[in-house]
Amino acid sequence: MAAKKMQLKLSRVVQGNFRLGVLRGVGSTTGQYSLDTPGCLLYTHLGTVPHLTQDTLHTLKHLPCVSQVTLSAIAEHQEVLDDFKDGFRDFAGLRDTLLYCSLHDPAATCPSGYTTNKTVSVWGSGGRIELTVTKFMALLKTVQPDWYQSMADGETWQSSTSRKRVRKSVDRTLTHLDECLLAHQTSPELEGMEIFGVVEGGDILEERVRSAKETAKRPVTGFCLDGLQTGSMDQVLRTELITAVNRELPEDKPRLLQGVGRPDEVLACVEAGVDLFEGFFPFQVTERGCALCFNYNICPDPEHTVLEQDEVKKQVVEMQPNADVNPEDQTQMTAFEINLKEKRFQDDFGPLVEGCGCYCCKNHQRAYIHHLLVTNELLAGVLLMIHNTVHYQGFFSALRDALANDKLHVLKRLILGERGAQSVTKE
Repeated sequence: MAAKKMQLKLSRVVQGNFRLGVLRGVGSTTGQYSLDTPGCLLYTHLGTVPHLTQDTLHTLKHLPCVSQVTLSAIAEHQEVLDDFKDGFRDFAGLRDTLLYCSLHDPAATCPSGYTTNKTVSVWGSGGRIELTVTKFMALLKTVQPDWYQSMADGETWQSSTSRKRVRKSVDRTLTHLDECLLAHQTSPELEGMEIFGVVEGGDILEERVRSAKETAKRPVTGFCLDGLQTGSMDQVLRTELITAVNRELPEDKPRLLQGVGRPDEVLACVEAGVDLFEGFFPFQVTERGCALCFNYNICPDPEHTVLEQDEVKKQVVEMQPNADVNPEDQTQMTAFEINLKEKRFQDDFGPLVEGCGCYCCKNHQRAYIHHLLVTNELLAGVLLMIHNTVHYQGFFSALRDALANDKLHVLKRLILGERGAQSVTKE
């Protein structure tokens, strides 16, 4: 296998686990890109950020240089891509971005019960597609990503999964990784691409540690931490498992956590040593007709900071749903967003977030977005996705600034509100 170019250069480690750094040498051809960590990838569906054209997307600043594409969406189009021959990036007309290829879409539900010792299944619009290692690697030759995750058995995130099934998941995933590495080493078409090993283990500490130790022995560039997604387990247990896993992983290789995007959970997982996240959360918020509306502005002026915290309390009150909200939205909404479909916004002529510099907040009001939503206008999704993407990327930038400038305690107070630092370890 060709020598790895990608390497994580840490500039600071805070409180033993928070890792501030830069992922350098990213890119299968020139290695010219770099990605600041902690950070997140750009979520796409078939290479396109939902609701946004490429021209609209590129009006946004400070986007991550890596876009995530999923085999679950691409696999059913393999024949077309094979005929095209020049890879998915050129096929989708992407520019100024690198590609990370994962198995599953983090914003979609993946049915369980279809993994075997020889295959994994992905789900596209046409239904289930079963992948052997041979088919999996053939797909990667067609897609030509800059890096990709290995095949894995990730069907053990439910708390009811037996220890025997979790052990089998770890064994299968390691076997898949060995087979993928062998195919990678013998395929000139994959030269220059990077492979991430997948750490499984459900909610069983011993299996998590075993999976991490064994995966770290393989010649992988980084690690995907799977089966820890939102809703799978309590945050305290997730933090414990991630911390234990990361003790077994090399410091100079990135750790990508799958399926976690909520800001408070991101903070806790970064504290446990995670470097990268999938960027699907803004899309989920947009699909709910909601706008991200949490405060992450770190200010050195203590009086100004108090005023900002008062604004957070006000927003928390605003976020309480009323009787007009669809019950499904109530179960899905988080404390970091406001539902613009609520009637109270029909006469609210303020921006989505005061002081936000995105196109939506500079040019439109909450009342207009409410109107677009209740009349089912497609422009609602466009404007919300612009704001939510900018706001979410701003959060990660603030997180890196907080780590660099000893302001982490301030950011925790802003993100967690009156809960202080209860969801993450106190300083």
